[in-house]
Amino acid sequence: MALGSLARRKASTILSSRYLSKYSFSLSRGYASGSDYNDVVVIGGGPGGYVAAIKAAQLGLKTTCIEKRGTLGGTCLNVGCIPSKALLHSSHMYHEAQHSFASHGVKFSSVEVDLPAMMAQKDKAVAGLTRGIEGLFKKNKVNYVKGYGKFLSPSEVSVDTVDGGNAVVKGKNIIIATGSDVKSLPGLTIDEKRIVSSTGALALTEVPKKLVVIGAGYIGLEMGSVWGRLGSEVTVVEFASDIVPTMDGEVRKQFQRSLEKQKMKFMLKTKVVSVDTVGDSVKLTLEPAAGGEQTTLEADVVLVSAGRVPFTSGLGLDKIGVETDKAGRILVNERFASNVPGVYAIGDVIPGPMLAHKAEEDGVACVEFIAGKEGHVDYDLVPGVCYTHPEVASVGKTEEQVKALGVDYRVGKFPFLANSRAKAIDDAEGIVKVIAEKETDKILGVHIMSSNAGELIHEAVLALNYGASSEDIARTCHAHPTMSEALKEAAMATFDKPIHM
Repeated sequence: MALGSLARRKASTILSSRYLSKYSFSLSRGYASGSDYNDVVVIGGGPGGYVAAIKAAQLGLKTTCIEKRGTLGGTCLNVGCIPSKALLHSSHMYHEAQHSFASHGVKFSSVEVDLPAMMAQKDKAVAGLTRGIEGLFKKNKVNYVKGYGKFLSPSEVSVDTVDGGNAVVKGKNIIIATGSDVKSLPGLTIDEKRIVSSTGALALTEVPKKLVVIGAGYIGLEMGSVWGRLGSEVTVVEFASDIVPTMDGEVRKQFQRSLEKQKMKFMLKTKVVSVDTVGDSVKLTLEPAAGGEQTTLEADVVLVSAGRVPFTSGLGLDKIGVETDKAGRILVNERFASNVPGVYAIGDVIPGPMLAHKAEEDGVACVEFIAGKEGHVDYDLVPGVCYTHPEVASVGKTEEQVKALGVDYRVGKFPFLANSRAKAIDDAEGIVKVIAEKETDKILGVHIMSSNAGELIHEAVLALNYGASSEDIARTCHAHPTMSEALKEAAMATFDKPIHM
């Protein structure tokens, strides 16, 4: 069968010979496909999947994206990154109105929470962004099939559509981008009412008097912050000895002290033995992680935030022979290809950090490989951000990791208490920490705890990507007065001496 357009002819020339066989695209309920075959089929419409689909279409590849939720954006946009940031911002505004406005000369007699209005603002943001992605699909001519997809063969996906029908989508290259799901704990049944995942925590209809968070990772601390600001008594139960174990140790200690000042309580090295939901409250039985005397803890709501696991159930991976590891992640090579020719995987279903922006980079690189180009993702330089207040952002290695490598290094630090912009706006809690190789001054890691640290970190991300030294940042002119000057000063402290401390 001849390819019908110049774009398709170009696509066929850049695909390797093993992908040149032609497959058809068919739908049993008359869904308009606009074509009878696909170069790329993406299963999953989250950050990795929808970005991969758009990029594939931009490269001239006929593309279809399958999404079971019925709305694009995946967990991140619908019940994760976006709604949580909306509530984090709204709750922070309320907290500031209660505790900080008066010192800035803004006074009023009372302030109260209108939770339905707060939730409505969150939902409005989500709805607008999901519609925006659909608009991008139309603009880039990506076919969009709403339904749950599972493999019939390495080139065929059966889709149970949201309208009750069935579709069979065929393509030369199929990308698995189905994301991740909440990690469950033994003995805990999530009902999204009293025992909730992050999904339920984003949709509570009233502020719980007592909230227990199981897990001291990014998600648990963020959601704990939201409800703590709105009036909940928040207790975080964590099996490990530290909160956010991937965080630089020095910064982590300061971060925990900051959260404790906000009245968040921590029970570290503690495990949940059982949960009793009989009665008006949830009763948790706890004991030390190493074993010992049991205690009880009561809560109105329990948030289970013990991590996430790859979502691959029901895809039929075993049917086509796709290899996975013990954690259920799909094993891929440097080109995101699985062991089954023509089947690829990206994002949370493969090894690497489970972050939306990492999945996006995976999606672009994977499609570039399929199109005969070169893609690249450096997982050592993926930034991480905890969106509490203050935020904590990092890129590169922690001091503990550098020590473990046996590398001689220098550390430069600068507190925001000495930053003029931070002092001017009365938001000066935090620090910048720069780690550089002693001999070459090459930056190995940057860690920032401050207001808007998630925005400040990207200068450091760019610096590490280009192999910059701390002196390179120190000798770069930064606008005054800005929070970013703290990074410049920390870099100065790394290779020489800071000016303002």
